[in-house]
Amino acid sequence: MPLPPQTPIIIGVGDVINRSLQVEDAIEPLGLMLQSLEKSFSDTGISHDREKLGILKGSVDDVRVVRNWTWPYVDVCQSVLDGILGGGKGGSDNLGKEVYKEESEHGGNSPVKMLDEACQRVGRGESKVAVVVGGEALGSLIASASKTGTYPSHWTPPAGDPRKILALPKGVETLGTIHQIGLPIHIYPLYENAFRAHRHQSQVDNNAESAKLYAQFAAVAAGNECAWNRESAGKLSEESIGKVGKGNRMICWPYPLLMNAFNNVNMAASCIITSVSLATELGIPEDRWIYPLGGAGMREEDNFWERPNFHSSEALETSLDSALDVSGLETKDVDIFDFYSWVQLNSVGGGTCLVKSSIEHSTDENYRCFPIVPKLAAHHLKIPFLDPPRPITLLGGLTSFGGAGNNYSLHAVTEMTRQLRSKRGQVFNHKNSRVLNGLILANGGVLTYQHVVCLSTQPRSDGKGYQDGNACPNLVQSATSHDDNGFEIVGPEGAKKGLWEGIIETYTVQFSRKNEPQTGFVVGRLKQTGKRFLANVADDKTLGKLVKESEKEIIGKRGWVWKEEGGKRNLFGFERGTNL
Repeated sequence: MPLPPQTPIIIGVGDVINRSLQVEDAIEPLGLMLQSLEKSFSDTGISHDREKLGILKGSVDDVRVVRNWTWPYVDVCQSVLDGILGGGKGGSDNLGKEVYKEESEHGGNSPVKMLDEACQRVGRGESKVAVVVGGEALGSLIASASKTGTYPSHWTPPAGDPRKILALPKGVETLGTIHQIGLPIHIYPLYENAFRAHRHQSQVDNNAESAKLYAQFAAVAAGNECAWNRESAGKLSEESIGKVGKGNRMICWPYPLLMNAFNNVNMAASCIITSVSLATELGIPEDRWIYPLGGAGMREEDNFWERPNFHSSEALETSLDSALDVSGLETKDVDIFDFYSWVQLNSVGGGTCLVKSSIEHSTDENYRCFPIVPKLAAHHLKIPFLDPPRPITLLGGLTSFGGAGNNYSLHAVTEMTRQLRSKRGQVFNHKNSRVLNGLILANGGVLTYQHVVCLSTQPRSDGKGYQDGNACPNLVQSATSHDDNGFEIVGPEGAKKGLWEGIIETYTVQFSRKNEPQTGFVVGRLKQTGKRFLANVADDKTLGKLVKESEKEIIGKRGWVWKEEGGKRNLFGFERGTNL
């Protein structure tokens, strides 16, 4: 079956890493992005032909930049385009053609979403050459601030206050702000605890499972030359990850520090997409071609308390299923996976804004990667996440590979492209023409935003072109909708006067820096009305029971809910009316 000439293909990928933390060596995000793009253009296989390479660069008419956490720019997309074209040449000067430019919103789904949408434009004939690029330099920024008290003087003057890049609007009161819950360190543990209980797993077994999963991820990072923490990753073990103690304190139950991310990195990645027609015209070797087959993305309600449950994610599951379906694949057809859990610095689900400025973050406060997302994805696809027969991470996770801001999954795209090319070469050498496929899941927010893309060594066998539009609904319906399955929420007014019996749906406990239980959070239902409530734990005894590694399941257990005197919070305790 003839291949549609507008079939989109990835023709070049590139990664860069600046390991130096010396102020004089600091490279800003834009500089790292342009370096990665040079690698991507060299990766196309035509860099030796200056004329063809010039045509390829001059044909760029779609520039997509993953929003960075480090440094604000006036027009980063135009700056990227100028860098591609050789400085001073704007898109309007390039033969008068219009250039589509987009800087993403914050979210770890952004790289995959941008790749998917760039492929759609190429498939429709609206773009000839698209680039997707992103980069972070938090490592250099924080190092400079700690050594000099300010930013690197040789960087581009910022377009605004860098400290406000991740700030939330002030003055918005929600259930989250009332109960001081909403940060990623709070919400992902809610899902982990609920998923554990849903599978009838003990807390001891759950911790061992998570530790083993992350030890296996660390082993992958130890073998990846682009991993920021490559050396230390090789020293991590199940015991060191799972055992709470000095250097690995509990953050929010059940996750200790080493099940969280390291984000002070200096990294960038990029990829180039064009059509089969232009690639053929320019003589780009077919062994460079990787075919995006299709993609899909969906989001949950921002207010996490309005979601149906905490042991699964409809957005994650629908995105996976829809991407496979639109790509003409089934799970069994996929050879390599990359499941990514990203969350952003500030609160997403209407919760508290506890973020400091980007240069004030200590490494111990950068929490945004958790085992639950790979678990949920693998569980839904019915593949094992421990000792998997097929890889479920190509990079090794944010703890060991490094949390490259919103851009982590673009590094997964570059690595998957390289691995598919390599594996294709291996099977061809053995005279085996089997198609090889990969799937990347990019998660953002607090299990809020999902996007999935499938890549392949061969085009679709049915001859269909790339999809036009999202393959699934954009938003999961709120569980508070007025239908048969909907439910009500105990609102900001709090629980009504008196004591109410409450049943725990899920929970977590935040620990102090002294590794002591500090603040408890409970999500549950009022037995009398079925309304969902948020509550803070009222007393030390209840806190202690929530973090006791007991065989007795906490989720489903009953306690008491009441409104605090003179305040707005709901309080929860296993004994009536006790207070901290």
